[in-house]
Parts: sequence; structure tokens; C-alpha cells
Amino acid sequence: MSNQKMVTRSQASLKIAAVRDQLLSDRSTESIAVDAIGGRVLAESIISEVNLPSQNHATMDGYAINSNDKYPLELVDVVFPEDSPRSISPGQAVRISTGAVLPEGADAVLKQEDASVDGKELVGDGISSGTYVYAKGSNVSVGEKLFENGTILAPKDAILLLDIGYKNVKVRSPFSVGILATGTEIYEGKHEDLDSAMLCGLVASWGGNPTYEGSVPDKYEIVEKRIEELSKKYDVVITTGGTSVGKKDYVVKAISNLGEIHFQGVLVRPGKPITMASIGSSVVFAVPGKPIGAYTVSILFLRPFFVGLERFPTIDAELSCSLKVSREGFEYIVPVVFEKDGERVIPLGHVDSPLQIFDEIFNSSVLSSSTRAVQADGFFIMVNDVEKGSIVKVVPYTAIK
Repeated sequence: MSNQKMVTRSQASLKIAAVRDQLLSDRSTESIAVDAIGGRVLAESIISEVNLPSQNHATMDGYAINSNDKYPLELVDVVFPEDSPRSISPGQAVRISTGAVLPEGADAVLKQEDASVDGKELVGDGISSGTYVYAKGSNVSVGEKLFENGTILAPKDAILLLDIGYKNVKVRSPFSVGILATGTEIYEGKHEDLDSAMLCGLVASWGGNPTYEGSVPDKYEIVEKRIEELSKKYDVVITTGGTSVGKKDYVVKAISNLGEIHFQGVLVRPGKPITMASIGSSVVFAVPGKPIGAYTVSILFLRPFFVGLERFPTIDAELSCSLKVSREGFEYIVPVVFEKDGERVIPLGHVDSPLQIFDEIFNSSVLSSSTRAVQADGFFIMVNDVEKGSIVKVVPYTAIK
């Protein structure tokens, strides 16, 4: 595979986004209850028809007053959260509980600890308008767009949806996904299929409906026929193995004959042979077989296809060793573990880490096959040599699944 055929990570991401948008535009929709929205894709924009809160509320136990009034004030009522209070006139105040609606005429809450009451006469500190008030429309205002069409919903979004009156939302049908392992050694049971279970779990966590479709041997006619069958059955087909330049690596040749290649190979390591194509109405991702390479490109490229383009959350950490790239022109995805102080990281695979593979030069080839590397806490992206003590931006695996 030559560098001329490969694309950058950003180029691949743009192509993935374009193909995803086209597929989503043609998806059927359904209405579901908000308790089932996790991982689903919105098929409508959500625009609030209400103000939240709908009225001014007290955020502290105390006394609802008009901040322009002069003390002493006359206490005329007590207001609880379940009450609909009467308005107050200038010079009046009411005793109010947290969460209760402020009466009309009041614009602030004097905290109980700052007040003094003698019979029905109230005195206290001077306060400004809005003090301890959850203002009408300050959370959500009428006409405000809260969710864009195409948003991937999370379970926490049910809180806001219910609060603005949505018990059901319209979502797109999830992608059906067929996962196929290739390789005679897997097909004959001589080697364990280390990728498919991981891929099924990831796809499910991203809102897809994965089905494991077994394995095929390294025979071109069988590989091509099986991929063609799956492309007619599923929205998305993910194959593992057979993506490199070996004599029995037939997957890319097969999908090229069956459809249109969007990109073949990305300038990242590990996982550079990843290929994306379309066969009919189905999208095909050909993932390299080495398990850590497969996981890496799944996070970088398959995840955005299912959940949309997102920035990875990062944590700044100090690198505890120097590290060199093995070849310029690539982005290296370096798995790391945090040291005990939680502020420094060491590449997992470095001779000073729990997994000893390389010393000064990052060895993505061997690391890609090391199943122990799944115990990394996260990764950072390296383009050039990095010196010991440098601050790197670590993407924690816990934040991206």
C-alpha cells in the first residue's frame, strides 16, 4: 500500500461524515419514549415551546421582597412550593420556601439568615434584584433550539426533554450491522477471533444493531460472495483482516470489485490499512485484523460514523519518557497508562511500562498485535518526536468507549 493511495485522518473523517449524512437522510423514522433514547439519532429538531422555569422561583429559604423597597417591610403571607401566591404591594414581603414561586411584585429573596423579624415587621440586608431567584426563562426560553436534527441522544437528555414537555421523540431507525471475520486460521479454529466481540460491543454502545456473521477462509471467491451477501442484508458491513498486501489479503480487492472505494488506507499507525467503501446502499468498513489496530481505527473512524464527528475530550499530562516516531508522515496513536501521581503518563509498550516492547522508537507494528495494550488508560496522538517532560493531550478511553 503506497502513501499516494492513503488519506489523512481529517480527509477520512470528512468522507465518513459525508457518507453518514447521506445515509441518515434516507433513514426511516419512528417515535420512541424518552426512556429509550440512549444512542438514538434524532430525526427532528427540538424547539422549546415553553419558558423554563415558567415563573420566578426562590432558590433559598427566606423572604420574597422587592429590592427597591426600604425596610421595614410588612410580612403578609407564607408561600410554599405547591402554592400559587398572591401579588404583593410596595412595602410588603412574604415568607418563602426554596422552590416556591415568587409573588408578582417581588424580585429577590432575602436569605433567612440575613433577616430579622419582629411580629410582622421584617428588616434585613440590602440586596439586588435577582438575588436567590431562579428567573423565568433563564434555563430555557420559548423558541430556543435545544437539539439539532441528527443529534445522538444520551440518557441524560431525557431530563431536559421531559422538562419541556416531550414524552416521545422522533428518531431514525438504527443501522443494522453485519460483522464478518476473515482468515483461514480463524475459520479453521486455529486462531481465536479477537476482533468481532469487541466490534459487536462497540457498535451496540454506539446505537447500532450488530450481528456476528461468523468467518470465511482466505479464498477470494468465498470472501467476495460473502461480502456481497452481507451488503444486501445490512446497512453497514464490517470485515476484519485481509486488508494489507499479503497474497491472501482479498478483502479490499473484493469490495473494490463489488462497489466504490471511498478511501484505502489512512496515515495513522496502528491501523493504517483501514478501508471504507460503498456497495449498493450498504457501507463497508474493512478493518485490519491485528486487535489493537482494529480497536484504534474503530475508535477513530467507525465511532464518528455511528455517533457523528466529535472532538475527543483530553487531559493534559506530562510524558515520563522521550519517544521517537519510526517514520515521518503518519499520526501515531500512542496508548498510555497514568503513573501513580495521576499527572504523568508512560506509553504502554515502553520498556519502563508494564508491557515492554520498545525503547526510544514507538513500535506500532508489534504493539498492534499485543492484547495487553487494551489495559491502557488512554492515548495521545504523536506526529513528531516527543521529549521527556513534554505535555501531551491524553484522550481517556473511559470518555469514548
